[in-house]
Amino acid sequence: MKKIFLSSLMLLSMMLVFTACEDDRDSNPTLVQPTGFTLNNPVNNNVDLNHSTSIPFTWSQPDYGGWPAAVEYQFEVSPTDKWTISVAQAKADESGLTMANYDVVKGVFAGCSGDLSAVQLAKALVRIQKWTEDSVIPDEMTVYLRLSASTPGAQTIYSNVLPIKVRPYYINADEVYDVWYLIGDCIGDGSWHNDGVANVGESLIPMYPAYDTDGTFMAGSMYVGYFPEGGQFKFVHIPGSWDEQLNYDNIKDPGNFLEREEKDQNIIIKEEGYYTILINSDGEITIEKYEKEPELYEMIYMPGSYQETAWSPLLNPMSAVSTMDGSQNHDWFIGMTFGEDAEVQFAADPSDETSWWGGSEFPYGMGAVGGDKIKVTADKYYIFFNDIMGTYTFIIPATE
Repeated sequence: MKKIFLSSLMLLSMMLVFTACEDDRDSNPTLVQPTGFTLNNPVNNNVDLNHSTSIPFTWSQPDYGGWPAAVEYQFEVSPTDKWTISVAQAKADESGLTMANYDVVKGVFAGCSGDLSAVQLAKALVRIQKWTEDSVIPDEMTVYLRLSASTPGAQTIYSNVLPIKVRPYYINADEVYDVWYLIGDCIGDGSWHNDGVANVGESLIPMYPAYDTDGTFMAGSMYVGYFPEGGQFKFVHIPGSWDEQLNYDNIKDPGNFLEREEKDQNIIIKEEGYYTILINSDGEITIEKYEKEPELYEMIYMPGSYQETAWSPLLNPMSAVSTMDGSQNHDWFIGMTFGEDAEVQFAADPSDETSWWGGSEFPYGMGAVGGDKIKVTADKYYIFFNDIMGTYTFIIPATE
């Protein structure tokens, strides 16, 4: 009798658990991948960008199957209604031959309405068209706008495309990050090899984007790293060519810790230590001692959504670049081909996400611990990360 009672009790318990699970599934909808959503026509579709602050827009909420999704929206603009090559992709191609046909307008929205900045729209058009102060800019042009929507666990989707008329003008869209490459007997593997892109990440290290102490982006490029006593180096502009280079003659104020190698004007470090190097937009070099003692990392990983086991850093370690003195390495490299758009970060300690760097800019930027996921456009890249500055750059090889 006792056995019958216990068996009945267990059966009843199992039925209650099963019912509770069914109820839980009913109240927690499954995330559904939507195919699109609607961007509504603005009240004003003829805008003088130089004399307007913003353009108000509204749009519909994508249907994620009732899922309470936190959606981020961002405008994109094209002068031709073509959406194949972004400004970020064109910038990453160091050959300068890739031409963009659309750009992402800066500014992220969380709700179903927002004011598109007229200034940021003007800057996006300058970046696409590569206008300068001397360019002939049309009095009026038709541009095409669409809105992207992204949420964790789903692919990015796009709204319908809306044409609007604008009166554009020239505005300084971006300061220039001009990539120069370090090469020398204390750089990378120390071989001085400069045969082409195959040496990038081995004997050639790219300078990184330059940021002020407050995080403001500056023109030029920057590097912080360790140099041994007597180490020699210089800079080349194009891998595989010595025609355009910077050396000791381009230093603004050498100070008493640098000297010249007479034959090739190489820069020689007299006092070992860490140094900050800045090359401005005029090719002028500033070299100063870096007084802080940086933390040393045994490994840097690049976790991301592209992995089969997403965000598992141990699956993709980066390679140390500075092998002349491996105990002082702060530059990390990996070559990657992304078959589709992805998100990545850089991680020093796989077990502690507080040591993960991320950033909001692409193809280069300054990362911060606990920062955003870096949104990468599908392509092939040489990826570099400097763990002292927290800066990164994604470079598309010009040639193989």
